[in-house]
Amino acid sequence: MMKRYRNGEIWDFELENRFASNPPVILGLDGGTTSTVCVCIPILPFSAPLPDPLPFLARAVAGCSNHNSVGELAARETLEQVMADALLKSGSTRSAVRAVCLAVSGVNHQTDERRILKWLRDIFPRRVELFVQNDAVAALASGTMGKLHGCVLIAGTGTIAYGFTEDGREARAAGAGPVLGDWGSGYGIAAQALTAVIRAYDGRGGQTILTSSILQFLGLSSPDELIGWTYSDSSWARIANLVPVVVSCAESGDEVANQILQDSVEELALSVKAVVHKLGLCGEGMIPVCV
Repeated sequence: MMKRYRNGEIWDFELENRFASNPPVILGLDGGTTSTVCVCIPILPFSAPLPDPLPFLARAVAGCSNHNSVGELAARETLEQVMADALLKSGSTRSAVRAVCLAVSGVNHQTDERRILKWLRDIFPRRVELFVQNDAVAALASGTMGKLHGCVLIAGTGTIAYGFTEDGREARAAGAGPVLGDWGSGYGIAAQALTAVIRAYDGRGGQTILTSSILQFLGLSSPDELIGWTYSDSSWARIANLVPVVVSCAESGDEVANQILQDSVEELALSVKAVVHKLGLCGEGMIPVCV
């Protein structure tokens, strides 16, 4: 028997839909540090080619579901809400769900997988198949039409490189979060830009148009106001929102902004090279690389 959500209201719509026809469906989730997307699709026969485009019944979007960024409680609530929203929009309920595939950033170890699987099992009946992976695995599968072979690079708010050999060995690089050095990420780029502004203000670094551009973007009047702005809410996505400003300054010829982007590109390339070397993929000739 399915358990009710602890606050109840997320699944209350099922009380009204419990007598409705419920064709079997699958839920697929892509959970990141900036946003989370859930799609609800009908079960399709394996014997036939996949239709293009896929027949989505519903799509729902929510915020961050990376537990390392917002905490486990907030991440769980986001994931549960986005699944409920997708089912509500499709006119389905949990009784129609046959499988849930959750690909989310922050799943870095088997303990993460087990914890999320246990939580999902509290929501869905035993007959529902549950799959939990890092979002990079789903990204690679999407780029190779389901075959887990090659390397994928994700560079958004966070960054990670992930790879598989044809015999199933896997490896990753980066993806440990901003504190542990994901400097090719959107957060890393923006954090370096903020640091450059403070260094220029102090006289420890060269002058840069990042100063005037970031202050204007944030509606601030002085670099020292960046301290209060940054620490009032240091969420990764909020900081990463400054990346377009950095790119604009680089395109205008700012040397500091250009160097930040150049260093970030090199970090991303190093992540891919690390995965390729760990798995020995460099000796296989042409391999899929998804970006």
